Amino acid sequence: MELNDFIKKFAEQFEETAPEEIQASTEFKSLEEWSSLTSLSILAMVDDEYDVALKGDDIKNAVTVEDLFNKVASKA
Repeated sequence: MELNDFIKKFAEQFEETAPEEIQASTEFKSLEEWSSLTSLSILAMVDDEYDVALKGDDIKNAVTVEDLFNKVASKA
């Protein structure tokens, strides 16, 4: 599992946010497009791509995209 690959897949969950705006250090909940629907898309993507079941608390406790990647990596 690679961080850059995770960032790319994470960025694909956003329709209006340019992929280059999303980096490892991006505080994703501060993105204008962030919503509960986006959160569900992220949960589904992680389950499909990495076979990891994240919980809502995992997203709530993560601040940056890299925080979320580390959580997924720790469960993979």
